[in-house]
Amino acid sequence: MLDLFTGGREFTADDAARLRRVERKLDLIMEKLAIDYDEGDFPEPARSLAASGEKIAAIKAYRAATGAGLAEAKRAVEEFMGRRPNG
Repeated sequence: MLDLFTGGREFTADDAARLRRVERKLDLIMEKLAIDYDEGDFPEPARSLAASGEKIAAIKAYRAATGAGLAEAKRAVEEFMGRRPNG
């Protein structure tokens, strides 16, 4: 599926930067329209730990709940924490 979007080439740092810009724009649009983002796929207790600023514990909890690797769990927790109003 990723090949469909990248034309079969590697995902580069430029692609990641572009994706971050698009996500930020979407976040601003959602904020302007007062649309809440549903974090329903983010498991408890990782959600509570991340919300209280306990990043390392949240990463461990996320890994335990989802079976994700360290890098994937770290990215998910950081993304979740970054989307929170005080995050």
